[in-house]
Amino acid sequence: MGLTVLMTAGPWLAVPPPGSGGREIVVASLVPELRRLGVRVVLASVADSTLEVDELLSVFPDGQFAALQRPYNQVMGIAHAHQNAVVRAARDRDDIDLVHDHVEAVGLAVLTAMGPRARPALHTLHWDLGKHPDLYGYVDGGDRVRVNGVSAAQLARAPKALQEHAVGHVHLATPLAVDADRRAPGDKGDHLVILGRITPGKGQHLGARLAHEVGFDLVLAGPVGPYRRPEELAAAGPEAGQNPDVRYWREEVAPLVDDVRVRWVGMVAGAARDELVANARASLFPLCWEEPGGTAVIESLALGTPVLAVGRGCLPELVEHGRTGLLADDGDGLADLVADVARLDERECRQEAGLRFTPATMARRYLELYEQVHRLPVTNASGGVAR
Repeated sequence: MGLTVLMTAGPWLAVPPPGSGGREIVVASLVPELRRLGVRVVLASVADSTLEVDELLSVFPDGQFAALQRPYNQVMGIAHAHQNAVVRAARDRDDIDLVHDHVEAVGLAVLTAMGPRARPALHTLHWDLGKHPDLYGYVDGGDRVRVNGVSAAQLARAPKALQEHAVGHVHLATPLAVDADRRAPGDKGDHLVILGRITPGKGQHLGARLAHEVGFDLVLAGPVGPYRRPEELAAAGPEAGQNPDVRYWREEVAPLVDDVRVRWVGMVAGAARDELVANARASLFPLCWEEPGGTAVIESLALGTPVLAVGRGCLPELVEHGRTGLLADDGDGLADLVADVARLDERECRQEAGLRFTPATMARRYLELYEQVHRLPVTNASGGVAR
């Protein structure tokens, strides 16, 4: 299928991102496989993105993530400037067949406002769909814009108007899943790990409290807002307190971090991340929200580490209880399952990841959606079919 896709990752982080990232990691995993399938990719990201693509479209020289938590009136132009460049390319260029957008809220709003002659577009929903009710509850993409979720559970919670634009869901993927069944066993230690951005929905405070109550070592690995390392956060000025994740850390998590039972190591990436997770007894997900996609979940399985989690959101879709992990109804139920994690076989985790969560599997599914969206009729201003 000789499509040219304008893939818009957003202005917040480079692709691939320097460490943790959400949609940027998805895009970095997806694009190489799409290109192997014959899709030409124009990537709309920041200029220091290093992912190999057919063309890079950028407005900003580097990622603007540090600005993301500032007051809206200071940063509202960032996402809009990025999307403005996307609109110009989609409107003026004849070689763009389809837009695949990953920019929260602004991406969908701009695409649906482009008019009846715009390119067909697929907008991937990576987040909690309880957000932005005034947008999602009344969205109207006409016959040009469709959306997809990253899990069935996520779409099931979507407002009716958004569901009517949905073409299905595509589970996330990780390069770690490629040949995961051939990976050597990890050197399992006694620690558990929570991998991911430290934020209330991830429930690090519950995990830390559980570690003290039950008696296991816990490593927290992830950034606090824009601060990747403990020393960076320690050196931050008073303005850091404006960030809600920093407030969460200081008020609810930091008092439980004693550097003995519970440690925070900051953001880890690459081989260091893989070693930390592969050697953990389990990855802990004491979720306080309906997890939409679960990148860290599938990374853990690919590295042969069972998942111990509250079974919210997509977790029951990704984890087979009793085989690749253990799921509790709530945070209190996790305490009863900690001791049982040792009986799970890491080979089952790696095998499941290799079957379900490779980038090639994700790309084939997206190609199916591209074909579906590309066939949508586009109406012109007089009500006729433009193509």
